[in-house]
Amino acid sequence: MPLRLGSREFADDEFAVMAIINRTPDSFFDQGATFATDAALAAVTAAVAAGADIVDIGGVKAGPGPDVDAAEEIRRVADFVALVRAAHPALVISVDTWRADVGRAVADAGADLLNDAWGGHEPELAEVAASAGIGLVCSHAGGLPPRTDPHRVSYHDVVKDVVDTVVALAERAVSVGVHRDAILVDPAHDFGKNTRHSLEVSRRLDEVIVTGWPVLVAVSNKKFIGETLDTATGDRLAGSLAATAIAAWQGARVFRAHQVRETRQVLDMVASIRGSRQPAVSRRALA
Repeated sequence: MPLRLGSREFADDEFAVMAIINRTPDSFFDQGATFATDAALAAVTAAVAAGADIVDIGGVKAGPGPDVDAAEEIRRVADFVALVRAAHPALVISVDTWRADVGRAVADAGADLLNDAWGGHEPELAEVAASAGIGLVCSHAGGLPPRTDPHRVSYHDVVKDVVDTVVALAERAVSVGVHRDAILVDPAHDFGKNTRHSLEVSRRLDEVIVTGWPVLVAVSNKKFIGETLDTATGDRLAGSLAATAIAAWQGARVFRAHQVRETRQVLDMVASIRGSRQPAVSRRALA
């Protein structure tokens, strides 16, 4: 089915890039490079120019760290959402939050999508999305509370647990009024998972795809890539792009990424190989 977010409709054979914009001073990837408003706005403009369809704005680091309460999270993201909306009227704006109070604030500011990476920790977030008429990401976090790293986590079948969890969350969202065509599901690599779990999810992503819900994957520079290749955070681009290509080939629809231009090129190449996109030019052997 098509995916409708804000003023955009994404066909079922269309790949969308979701650029990461961190309004945090302690991001694992950029260490606060876009914490300042001017830097963050410049990053949004650069991401759009590089091929981003969606920007995902986050006000709290995903991993453990200093406490950030709801009021501070709202201060970091709500006014910024309004600035992005004014600067880019047609851009799909997502906010990475698990909190219903934050969801209300950013919906009022112009957000199109609430990206709940913590598996419905505050179930009221779905009602917020429904009331505002905006989208929701339903994710698998293994039942962990927000900002918690997994420790000796185990599953009888991690992919079955992912499928059962995200489908239940998506169906619940529909039941409270979220539009079915504005819901994505995310297997959430690294969240509630060790490296072998995340690799298995990548290998068997087609089992999530066949649920029929549009799938978002967020593999960019994550720890499972670092452990798989034994690389530091700043040297995970190749692994991230490999995982992105495999997810795209299996049918994922939206790709959350730090490096937008490279991700866009990988997705365009996959789309052209599978026949859903024409080459940008075709001159070879024709002259």
